[in-house]
Amino acid sequence: MIGEVSLYGLYVPPLLLLTLVALAISSLLNRLLARTGFYRLVWHPALFDFSLFVIILGSLSFFASNWF
Repeated sequence: MIGEVSLYGLYVPPLLLLTLVALAISSLLNRLLARTGFYRLVWHPALFDFSLFVIILGSLSFFASNWF
């Protein structure tokens, strides 16, 4: 994942784009988990949300590096 992605002449790092995608996925997943009542079983919801975001970002980065 070396290099930049050009968005209308603005060069951005690919990790920034993956972070935005991971943020969208984790927010949707957080809403789904909150609706099902899963957070009653979690000791520290903020720490769980952050670790879920890191896992999603890591997996997106892994698949993107294999794809490109």
